[in-house]
Amino acid sequence: MAENSNNNSGATAKKEGNSSSSIIQGKYELGRLLGHGTFAKVYHARNLQNGTSVAIKVVGKEKVMKAGMTKQVKREIAVMKMVRHPNIVELHEVMASKSKIYIVMELVRGGELFNKIIQGRLREDAARLYFQQLISAIDFCHSRGVYHRDLKLENLLLDDHGNLKVTDFGLSAISGSCSNQDGLLHTTCGTPAYVAPEVIGSNGYDGAKSDLWSCGVILYVLLAGYLPFKDESIISLYRKINRGDFRCPPWFSPDARRLVTGLLDPNPKKRFTVPKVTDLAWFKKTAPRQSNERRPPVTETPPAEIETLNAFHIISLSDGFDLSPLFEEKRQEEKAEMRFATTKPVSSVILGLEDVASRSGGRFNVVRKGETRVELMSREEGRKGRLEIAADIFAVAPSFLMVEVKKDKGDTLEYNQFCKDYLKPALKDILWNSIGDDSITEPI
Repeated sequence: MAENSNNNSGATAKKEGNSSSSIIQGKYELGRLLGHGTFAKVYHARNLQNGTSVAIKVVGKEKVMKAGMTKQVKREIAVMKMVRHPNIVELHEVMASKSKIYIVMELVRGGELFNKIIQGRLREDAARLYFQQLISAIDFCHSRGVYHRDLKLENLLLDDHGNLKVTDFGLSAISGSCSNQDGLLHTTCGTPAYVAPEVIGSNGYDGAKSDLWSCGVILYVLLAGYLPFKDESIISLYRKINRGDFRCPPWFSPDARRLVTGLLDPNPKKRFTVPKVTDLAWFKKTAPRQSNERRPPVTETPPAEIETLNAFHIISLSDGFDLSPLFEEKRQEEKAEMRFATTKPVSSVILGLEDVASRSGGRFNVVRKGETRVELMSREEGRKGRLEIAADIFAVAPSFLMVEVKKDKGDTLEYNQFCKDYLKPALKDILWNSIGDDSITEPI
C-alpha cells in the first residue's frame, strides 16, 4: 500500500490531516489516515513487536455484507495470499473483530509510477527496468492462476529503492473460477485506456492475454509519455483499440517498437506471450540503477498528445468518488453534451434517467421516446426558454452501452448545472465503474 497513493489496494485516497491512535489486537498501533473508500479506511500503522511500519486496510463488515461484497473481499484476500513476489505488494496478515476486518499490508512509500510520467517520459533503460519487474510479477501471478485485470500505471507503486510493486487485486480473477464451460472470463472489467479489445466483446477472453495487452499499454506510456489510444469519444476510442490503431513515436528504438506492437496486437492469438517477451534481446538487457532517470517533459510531442497526460483520469472510469472522470465532456468552457458508459441493461438506464424527475422535485418532466431515447423537459422558463435535453442509448457491445446526453433547447450553463445537480447523482449507480455485475460497484 502506497503511503502517498491516490487509489491503491482498493482505497481511494482522500488525504486528511486526521490521525488515529488505537491498538489493534495488541499488535499494531494505528497512525494517520492514508486514504479511504466507500467500505474501508487505510491507515499507517506501527508493529508494536518490531517497530516496522505497515499499511492497514480497515474494512467495515456490515457495509460489505449489505453491498453483497463479501465474496469480493474474500477473493482479494485469497489472491494476495497466493501472490507473494518481490514486485507485488505483500499481504502480511488478516485479522478480524466482530465489526471489522483488518488487512495488514506492506507500506510502499514511493508513490505511483504514474507520478513519474506526469513529469515526462522515461529513458528507455529506465522504462525497461520497470517493465522487466512488471513482467516478472505478472508472470508469477499467471503461474498461480491469477489474472489481475486492472493493470495500469496508477496500480504500480515504487518502494524506497525505486522497485516496482503491483497492487490492487480487487478485480482479479482466479483460474478455475469461471462460471462458463468455455474456461474464459466474461466479466467486463479494467480501465478503458488499458483494456484489451476482446474484454469488451461477448465471446469471453483469456485473462493472461488481456493482462499482457495492458502491459503493452504501460510500456508504451513509459516510453512515450502519453497513451497509445486517445479519443474524446469512448466509442471512437474502442474502435481504435479494436483496430490496434496507434503509432509509435520516432524516438522508440526498433526493438522497443517491435515489442510494443507485439503486445498491442488486437488479435489475442497473435499477441506476444510472456515467453516471447522475455526471449527478446531488448528485454534481456540490463542497465545500471543510475540510469533510472526521467527525461525532461517531451517537447516534440504534438499538443494533442501532451493533453493526454491530463486525460488518464478522464479515461479511467474506475474512480468511484469524483464523478467527473466518469463522464466524457467536450473541452469547451460551455459544454452542451456528454457521454457515459455502462454495463447495466437499457431498463436500468431508463430508470436512472426517470429518477431525475424525482430528484429535481418535479422541476423536470421525463418523456420516453421509444426503447432507447428519453427526453427531459423543464417546467420552468430559463434564460433562453425552457431547457430540453435528450438522452440516446447506443449498444457498443452486447454487454456495454453508451449513453449520449445532449441539450436540445435552452441555456448551456443551465444545462451544465442540471447535469451537475440532477443527472450525475441520478446515474451514479449505473455508470460503468470498470467492473462487471459480479464485482463491487465502488472501490473498497
